[in-house]
Order: sequence, then structure tokens, then C-alpha cells
Amino acid sequence: MEVAATSSGNETIKSGIPAEVPAVAQPLAGEATEIASNIIYHAQYSPHFSPFKFEPEQAFYATADSVRDRLIKQWNDTYLHYHKVNPKQTYYLSMEYLQGRALTNAIGNLDIQDAYSDALKKLGHELEEIVEQEKDAALGNGGLGRLASCFLDSMATLNLPAWGYGLRYRYGLFKQRISKGGQEEIAEDWLEKFSPWEIVRHDVVFPIRFFGHVDVLPTGSRKWVGGEVIQAVAYDVPIPGYKTKNTNSLRLWEAKACAEDFNLFQFNDGQYESAAQLHATAQQICAVLYPGDATESGKLLRLKQQFFLCSASLQDIMFRFRERQVGKGVLQWSEFPTKVAVQLNDTHPTLAIPELMRLLMDEEGLGWDDAWDITTRTIAYTNHTVLPEALEKWSQAVMWKLLPRLMEIIEEIDKRFIATVQSTRPDLETKLSSIRILDHNPQKPVVRMANLCVVSSHMVNGVAQLHSDILKSDLFADYVSIWPTKFQNKTNGITPRRWLRFCSPELSQIITKWLKTDKWVTNLDLLTKLRQFVDNEELYAEWESAKMANKQRLAQYITQVTNVSIDPNTLFDIQVKRIHEYKRQLLNILGTVYRYKKIKEMSPEERQKVTPRTVMIGGKAFATYTNAKRIVKLVNDVGAVVNSDPEVNSYLKVVFVPNYNVSVAEMLIPGSELSQHISTAGMEASGTSNMKFALNGCLIIGTLDGANVEIREEIGEENFFLFGARAEEVPRLRKERENGLV
Repeated sequence: MEVAATSSGNETIKSGIPAEVPAVAQPLAGEATEIASNIIYHAQYSPHFSPFKFEPEQAFYATADSVRDRLIKQWNDTYLHYHKVNPKQTYYLSMEYLQGRALTNAIGNLDIQDAYSDALKKLGHELEEIVEQEKDAALGNGGLGRLASCFLDSMATLNLPAWGYGLRYRYGLFKQRISKGGQEEIAEDWLEKFSPWEIVRHDVVFPIRFFGHVDVLPTGSRKWVGGEVIQAVAYDVPIPGYKTKNTNSLRLWEAKACAEDFNLFQFNDGQYESAAQLHATAQQICAVLYPGDATESGKLLRLKQQFFLCSASLQDIMFRFRERQVGKGVLQWSEFPTKVAVQLNDTHPTLAIPELMRLLMDEEGLGWDDAWDITTRTIAYTNHTVLPEALEKWSQAVMWKLLPRLMEIIEEIDKRFIATVQSTRPDLETKLSSIRILDHNPQKPVVRMANLCVVSSHMVNGVAQLHSDILKSDLFADYVSIWPTKFQNKTNGITPRRWLRFCSPELSQIITKWLKTDKWVTNLDLLTKLRQFVDNEELYAEWESAKMANKQRLAQYITQVTNVSIDPNTLFDIQVKRIHEYKRQLLNILGTVYRYKKIKEMSPEERQKVTPRTVMIGGKAFATYTNAKRIVKLVNDVGAVVNSDPEVNSYLKVVFVPNYNVSVAEMLIPGSELSQHISTAGMEASGTSNMKFALNGCLIIGTLDGANVEIREEIGEENFFLFGARAEEVPRLRKERENGLV
């Protein structure tokens, strides 16, 4: 620690910060020296730690504050521009966002990574080391959440006026730890200190009601009253576009109770838990992503989360619309759909439909017909699955208990839909029980959320051509006969910034060199121009060198987190995604067991002809999904046997990569050579990791499922290792197996 005298004669602790770098606030600094001064300014005047050291962790937070300065300027300019121009805006409602680390993405999109790298060197740190200090935001689980984040990045890059809405989970899903017993779940600590990227908006607060009852007013209108009211507080995260001035927002809601909900009398009487009951209830809402729902209290909490997201977001959207309309001197709710598009990311935000109806009717005084016209023209729905267990169905009893006014509205939507079908499509009379919204099965009456979405949205999309075809021919076939133009396909996509430009800089530089432009970063069609170099040995050598650099980086990481040493010269065979039976990690590991058995049976001379392979499998199994957790344990147990066998471990190693998340994916995907995407055909809606692997020059072994079909068309059949049945063959094969014919 350096101690120096100041001009005032007092002694001041320099706390490890280079004395020659002055602390000067320069929020828009572009040169490395100025950026270094701005970082030091934040270390000293926006302190988050005791002022005794400037180690990598402290340097990361000061660096993030410095980058955020630039983002806030662009953010405010973007807000002002939208306010002036008043364009139609897209609002994306999602229970998940798998953001990944923000520092690399922000300085990359702002095109200032070299300047920040040089600035940190002046301060005695390496950018790569500082980046590693950031924890992944624990706001998502799998492909659905990553898609949401890729959309936000792409919309900002395309200068589209768009907002994301989500929940600010305190612990997210969970952090995965691997022990002898398999997967263990521990609370994720991403907010243990704080996130330097979020800004709390203390002026953006909305009340969210649960329970209570519905009063009928003398006017005939209805009012939801009583119950408990929780406050939704906005936290904004900036989403910068790539080399644009545009910075959009991801608005995350935090649940809080008011001071008046703290019973001081009870507390002073020793009834501490009772005194703060609503505060404890509020904390539960945003505690974890997808809390277990085996109990009624678990179901209530999940439903609370979903309504909390929908109600807070819609109140915010309507407030902003009203603000702009009043600025024009008139408030016309009929114009709402011309300025607002609300996209539901799967069925989790379905309650946005009855909640928008409630707000328009009960709060704004509109009649049913006008409110329904506005709602249906505003809401669009993305379906992400054909799996029956993933198509949400909520108990009517639980819905009536928690959301009585919304259930009244859902009943009315169902009643009117039935009447419409009976009057216009009498041929569907026998299908009504399956296509209506309410299932009145006496054993288990439920609300079918997917049906509510399809009936109430003006557009429904699948996320790969095969998936959309299955939706139209099977799952939603009857609705298609009613509304043939309502259904369309939007194949999922990924951002090439995070998934190539930033995570594989060596390969990116090679692509830019040979194309003589970096415009491919926002226009991937330009990559086809690499085909003219298909026989160029120099390009092959550079490509191989880049791949080896990524493999070496990955090998170091694997050794660090698993203590298993792997050889970068072996073939890296990788499958990483959420652990699920339909994704068939079990098939993969059984194939690996077979490979081990065959190598074991070979003579030493025969083994010399084997291509050495390292099999890596990673992903989280949902905490209550027993079979998925058994698969995780099996992979680890197989690895323990294979990796300790001296006869085989030079030719085969098996590694389970723990705690798979975005940052781990950014290490694994560039280092891959063969990737497995082997879900049963017709089961995977799309998949997006398949796109990331293909973009990084990895060969795919896969079934004709989801986006694999379109990837195969793009990259050429000769570059895709195909196996397994086609989607149209699967039902017949299942039937044959049931009848003992297979």
C-alpha cells in the first residue's frame, strides 16, 4: 500500500492505484489515457468497496461504471429520440433473459475494446482478467431466455424501438455443483454484491394486486378490491446496439412492500414475522426463477410471478402511451395498437391478455368490444414447444383465488369464443371441448394458456419451419381452419456479435481479413463469399490455428473447473443444453459407453488407428426432474470410469461441464469440432445452440428436428452428419414399439 502526502499535509491512501493516473471524470472519454482517468475517478468517487485496494474485482466495478457513463448518454439520447418521434414500439415480455456478461458485449458493441484494454494496462490490469470478474446475470434457464437476449441485442443493432420486460430474480435458477451424488443446486449469488449495469428507477412504481374480490359498482362496471397489494419497482439495464447510437432498455421488475405495510405495533409487541409478513411475501416473488410447483403454495408463487410481470409491464406501457397522447392534447385508446406491439415469449406472460382487458375496461372505462379489439390487435404470441407438459395449464381454483377479476374476463373470452364457433363453424362443434380455453374436467378444471393465447392474439408464430408446420398441421390445426392467416413462422436466430465476433476474436479476424470487410458482423450473408477460397491452403492453416487457440483456452478451463486434463489435439465432441429426456443426452452417453467398450476390446495396434476424442456434456437438470438428474449422474459416473482407465484414456475422455451458462458457452462453442443436436425429430421447437456451433465452424451430428433442418439446407447436406427418423415417421415408430414390433 502506497502512502503519500497531499498538498494539505494530510496523508491519503492511494490504495494500489497508480499515482500518475489522475482521477478525472470523463464520461465520454475515447482515448486510453482519458478512460484510465475515468476508471480511477469511479474507483475513488463512486466507491463500492473499502478504499484499500484496486485488485481485479474493484477494477471490474470501476471499469463497468466507466462504460456505463457512455451507455447512459446514449440511453438518454435514445429515450429523447423515441419521445420526439413517437414511433410504434415493440415490448417483449419474457420470464427469462440469459444475458451473459455485459462488459465484453458493451465495449464490443461500442467499438472501444482496444481503448479499454490499453487503459486497463496503464492501471496494471489485463482486460481478459477484469472480464472474468463479472458474474452472469441469473435471469434465465435455456434457449427461450437466450433467444430473448439475442432479440434485444439485434433490435438495438437494427435501431428498432424496442423494450424488454422481465423480473429481477434475486437468485435466478440455481448454480449447479457436481458431487458424487450428481447435481446439487445452490443459490446463485449474482446479486450478492450488486450489478453495476442496472439503474433503479425510483419514480417508476406500480401497484400489483393479488387475492381480494370483485365489486359491482352502481354503474354496472366492476372493480377488483381487497387482497394484498405489492409494489413493482423498475430496474433498467442498458442494451447497446453494435456500432449504433441506439441503446434500448431491458426493464426488470422488483417486488417490494411499502413502509405502511410494516406493522410497528406488532413488531414492538414481539410479533416480528407477522409485522413484516407482506414484506416477506414480496421478497418471495422475485427470489428464484421457476420455483417448484408441486405444492399449492408453489403454484400460487409461480402464478404470482407471471401476473406480476404482466401487470407491471402493461401499466408501464399504458402510462407511457398516455404520456405521449396527452402531449398531443388527446387520449385515444383506439390508437394504442398503432403505437404498441406486445410480444409474448411463450405462454408464461399469457396473463397480459386478460390484464390488458381489465386495465382498459376497469381503469380506463372502455366497453368490452373496444377493449377486445385493442387487445387482440396489440398482442402476438410465440409458441416454443409442442410438448404437452410444457403447454401451461393452470388450476381454475388457484386462478379464482389469486386473480378473481382476471378469471371473470377469461370466462367471458371463453364464452364468446364458443358462441362464435357455434355460429360460424358448426362443423367444429365436436372439437369445442379441446379448443376452448376452459377445461371443465370435474377431476381437474384448468385454464389452457396456449388456447387463450391463440384465441386472443392477432399473430401466432413457431420458431422453426418444421415446428411451425407441426403447429399448423397438428397442435393448432383446428384454429388454423378458423384463422388461416393468423399462423406464421419466425425461425429463431442468434446475434453474431456475442456468438462469433466477441467469443472467437481469432476466427473473426481471419474472416474479416479474407472478406476485406467486417460488415459480416451485421450481415451474415456475406460469409458465403468465403466459398471462393474453398481450396486455399493458407486460409485452412489460419483457420486451424484459430481453432487450436480456442481449444487450448477451453482445455485450460476444463482442467480448472473439473480437474480433468484434456488434450487439445483430440477431437472435441460437445453437447451442451438443458438436460431433458427428449434432448437425448442419455443416447449420447450410452453411445460413449459403447465407444469405450469397443476401444477396450481392441488390441494396442488397433487403438493406434482410433481418432482420440474428448466427449463433453453440460447443462442443468431442473431441480425436481428426477430422470434428468439421473442422466447428469450417469455422465459423471461414466467419466470417472473412462478417465481413470489407462488403457483407454489416451483415446477417450468424458467430461461433464458444470454450471453451464452463457459465459461457459462462449468458451465451449468456439472450441468445438463436432456438436451433437440429437433430439427426437418433432420434439425440439428450434434450438439455437446448433446455430452457434455452426457459426463457429463446427460440424453437426443431428436429427432432422427444429432448426437443424434449415441449418442443413444452408451449410449443405455433405457438412451435416444426419441420423435418426424424420418427424413424420416418429408416430409410426412409437406405435410399432408399443405393439412390440421393434
